Amino acid sequence: MSMKLSQFKVRIPEEQFAQFPLPYRDDSRMLVLHRATGEIEHKNVKDLPSYFNEGDLFVFNDAKVFPARLFAQKEKTMANIEVFLLRELNHEMRYWDVLVDPARKIRIGNKLFLDEDLTIVAEVIDNTTSRGRTVRFLTDYDNSEFLDRLYELGHTPVPKYIRRPMTEEQQAEYDKVFPGYPVDEMDAERYQTIFAKKVGAVAVPAAGLHFSKQLLKRMEICGIEHQFLTSYMSLGNFKNIEVDDLPKHKMDSEQIEIEQPLVDAVDRAHAQEKHICAVGTEVMRALEQVAGTVGQIKPFDGWTSRFIYPPYDFSVADSFFVNLYASQSIQLLCVAAFGGYENVMHAYDVAVEEGYRFGDYGDAMLII
Repeated sequence: MSMKLSQFKVRIPEEQFAQFPLPYRDDSRMLVLHRATGEIEHKNVKDLPSYFNEGDLFVFNDAKVFPARLFAQKEKTMANIEVFLLRELNHEMRYWDVLVDPARKIRIGNKLFLDEDLTIVAEVIDNTTSRGRTVRFLTDYDNSEFLDRLYELGHTPVPKYIRRPMTEEQQAEYDKVFPGYPVDEMDAERYQTIFAKKVGAVAVPAAGLHFSKQLLKRMEICGIEHQFLTSYMSLGNFKNIEVDDLPKHKMDSEQIEIEQPLVDAVDRAHAQEKHICAVGTEVMRALEQVAGTVGQIKPFDGWTSRFIYPPYDFSVADSFFVNLYASQSIQLLCVAAFGGYENVMHAYDVAVEEGYRFGDYGDAMLII
């Protein structure tokens, strides 16, 4: 009998979802969970290298977040509409899949003005889901200028639980941490990993946010290797699961790219009996998508809709570095499948009690 979504409920106080990052990327707390025993340690991300040895391999996601959140006005009524870019469908024709909010009055044929000078107008040409639309961007810009201008108008797509603007109390707390640093500029820099390279993600590979140049250098000195794959993080990662019976949930597809250097590094680590650490649930899903029967992987450029929940036999990575995620989330289910249901649910209760920070800007968890 498969597990039910209702078994993954965690009571996380709203105030424990981090509204902004700590001053330094590797300053976060790190809850360490030992899979075999259920033992929990309370550490700091800076302690991470002490759990690994020379020749061990970390796998990161090098997807880069683009400024996907736009604010528009509907023609005639000038009602304020949020337009969230999901993915480009046709570069030449400037067709994009987007979400609109509020959606009920946005119909085929409507035009949405993205700036006062009307240099870019989004024309709705199709309905895809309740909030989803396909739009064609109308502009006199050529294609390269158009994307530059579109991204200039866009805002960093931080999740909805991160409030922008913040409350007065949150703003005062933020000003102590980042005095004189506009929050939009902070988000543009810190809601991005330092190794972000391939543009196309609408959400950050959050576990990678904890890695600073200094931490990577310390890992390198210890002989710990790292390689990259690309998983273009989509909003499908963050959709609520609407069914209690988990096998009935359908994951949105997500584009992934796995190249030969990572394949070679995984083969080498297995051959030398070294540890492999997946950094983030999307990395774990991508590795499992291309895994063979004995944990080998292969180059891949395509899509995955793999949904991981307990019980699940993992074949590539034997350790897992993640953030602390929302109750009943797709990410929590993946973490529980790896760390063991009872271990992880207990660890989450402990994290709540100990005041750990949850969410993309929150604290970390290492499962070994």
